[in-house]
Amino acid sequence: MKIIFAGTPEFAVPSLEALVEHNFDVALVISQEDRPRGRGKKLQPTPVKKRAMELGLEVYQPSSINSEESIERLKEVGADFLVVAAFGQILKKEVLSIAKVDSINVHASLLPKYRGAAPINWAIINGEDETGITIMKIEEGLDTGDMISKAAIPILYEDDAITVHDKLSKLGGEILVSTLKDIMDGKASYTPQNDDESSYAPMLSRETGRIDWSKSSRDIFNLIRGLKPWPGSFTNYGDDLVKIHSLRVLDEAIEGQAGEIVKVSNEGLYVATGDGVVIIEELQFPNKRRMKVREYLAGNSIESGRILK
Repeated sequence: MKIIFAGTPEFAVPSLEALVEHNFDVALVISQEDRPRGRGKKLQPTPVKKRAMELGLEVYQPSSINSEESIERLKEVGADFLVVAAFGQILKKEVLSIAKVDSINVHASLLPKYRGAAPINWAIINGEDETGITIMKIEEGLDTGDMISKAAIPILYEDDAITVHDKLSKLGGEILVSTLKDIMDGKASYTPQNDDESSYAPMLSRETGRIDWSKSSRDIFNLIRGLKPWPGSFTNYGDDLVKIHSLRVLDEAIEGQAGEIVKVSNEGLYVATGDGVVIIEELQFPNKRRMKVREYLAGNSIESGRILK
């Protein structure tokens, strides 16, 4: 069984590793082009390319997977399956038809919920109790293809987008392997998605991280943990844009308007929200390192009564 694997970020690496570990013939790995990163802006390989090269696999990096040149290159492989995991480009019909058996995708949500680019983040931001992996048939629509298999995990109170990402990336590899075996054994079933139950997980931007203090304490807590490590959450203290790295919900009522710093202590900043109070425990002012509130207060002051915006 020949496989073309298309993936780019760290999320896709365990899926590639699982295929190799279970002796699938990964004939070609497709990944996005190298991009400049770091202070020196040197070209860096994608995580998938780096791991593929370590595994001795052939890597192809087209600027567009849908170009005529790319399609001809993929046809040469004679692949039974095209497996996609967070590749980063929308595949057109001509690409999807290359695989002899099927083209399938490893998607980080329980479809039809959270179709789109950032399913892990939005599941946490929206306060979901669980999320998971769906292996689906790829069609031209955005994550709309028939579902082949699913596996769920709980989203724990202490989870954030980093921990859920790592759990799902590992789970994705496991479910991918079992699904491919089921397809080849004729045991797989394809279930159409119910569009009426669908939701969308749009791409994140820096502005997604701006905290609206009029929202509930739990909503704010979920926003902060859902946007780690990027873009992160922030607010304005006067003219300073302050990153908020961690906070907790306080189970008591304190009078104050939304965004008001109602109390300053070494424990943290008590800030009024739309329905209660949160305690900011870790923050980062401009040109300063990330630090606990008590560390910051050792050499700086924060005024009670100020409004965060």
